[in-house]
Amino acid sequence: MSVRKIVIHPAEILEVQCKPVTKFDKKLAKILNDMYDTMIEFDGVGLAAPQIDLDIQVAIVDIDDESGTIEMINPEILETKGEQVGPEGCLSFPDLFGEVNRPQYVKIKAQDRKGKFYTLEAEDFLARAILHEIDHLHGVLFTSKVLRYLEEDELEGLEAE
Repeated sequence: MSVRKIVIHPAEILEVQCKPVTKFDKKLAKILNDMYDTMIEFDGVGLAAPQIDLDIQVAIVDIDDESGTIEMINPEILETKGEQVGPEGCLSFPDLFGEVNRPQYVKIKAQDRKGKFYTLEAEDFLARAILHEIDHLHGVLFTSKVLRYLEEDELEGLEAE
């Protein structure tokens, strides 16, 4: 396992529609392990493959709660409900934070590292993190959804997603 380099905006790969994963093999497992190490190293709560320069539909989320690390391969949003406005950041946009409106609840279908399908429901911050990472896989950046940018003094105690 190793820490990969984070792609910083305005890199083109951050705005592409990523390709679906079709091979569930050791190479994919290594990518997922590296993504986890990279996310932890840079103090994030999520990471999508384009952020490490890979054009594939793979993302991980770990908000440090009982959900543990969520690996999402070829994720699809099945349902969203409600609304929440909260702060977001992104490892590909160092030192940039903004308030973003997202659904309060999300239900997704995705595959795990072995290719097995699963569904997952999430609310609140976990839903926000999942939706942020799925957006990355479609070339959608959080900056396109920011209601207002936050100043440094407003960021006390906030984490980057």
